[in-house]
Amino acid sequence: GLSQYSSDPRTEWDLSTYSTREQVLEAIRNLRYKGGNTFTGLALTHVLEQNLKPDAGARLEAEKLVILLTDGKSQDDANLAAQTLKNLGTEIFAIGVKNADEAELKQVASEPLELTVYNVLDFPLLSSLVGKLTRVLCTRIKEKSNKETADFPVNTGPQLSPTDLKISAVTSKSMNLTWSPPLRPPKKYRVVYYPSKGGTPREVVLDGAVSSLRISNLTSHTEYLVSVLPVYDTAVGDGLRGVTSTLPLSPPRSLRVSELSHNSIRLSWKAAQGATHYLVLCSAAPDGAED
Repeated sequence: GLSQYSSDPRTEWDLSTYSTREQVLEAIRNLRYKGGNTFTGLALTHVLEQNLKPDAGARLEAEKLVILLTDGKSQDDANLAAQTLKNLGTEIFAIGVKNADEAELKQVASEPLELTVYNVLDFPLLSSLVGKLTRVLCTRIKEKSNKETADFPVNTGPQLSPTDLKISAVTSKSMNLTWSPPLRPPKKYRVVYYPSKGGTPREVVLDGAVSSLRISNLTSHTEYLVSVLPVYDTAVGDGLRGVTSTLPLSPPRSLRVSELSHNSIRLSWKAAQGATHYLVLCSAAPDGAED
């Protein structure tokens, strides 16, 4: 599968689009380069939310690898999105060209960095990496497959994957999650949530018998991405993903002015639910003296 990005990531083709080497090479030959900005964090989030889903061709028994190719320093938080991918078991290889930030490449890539980080001075030099990178990728896949996935069931479907994620009772700082458990209950669930425009991912681990969670201490008026992943002894089932926005904080209402004098006024209003303090600003009109 392949996605290009600038300020808006774009899927060129999914993991399941082509089934032969020749088809992939032909697609690459016809690829049109997408210039523009460098929002790497947004691109990695796009990969997580769009390209690594079952309906895009992601298979449970297959190792998940992302190869990031970039020629500049990210204009958003790439580390946050990369950490989320790595937390979900995806291995990231980072390749920098020209003006790429090597420190950022090392931050984004998976360990060990001597195998996952590459940097070249110009695009024609990328060809020098192909042989080594191919060998490293194939070796890593074999190592991880032998270690972690020898007993993975291939046909999972509803056996290992929860369904029907519902997000409800959303307030300015909390939300409820519920889902339908898979036919075979998992050992535990990992629930990962984070603001879509950047912020530290947070994770809750639940017992596999539980199928609901109330998330608290959220930021108001913020869009959140939520993932629910079932974890078994020898497998991780397909996760559920959702997105919702918390409500804005409730404002004070019905402002009234009374008790006017030559140098004072009295203000009153209906309280804002949950407010602990109020900030009152006033300035002279129309010329606007000091606030």
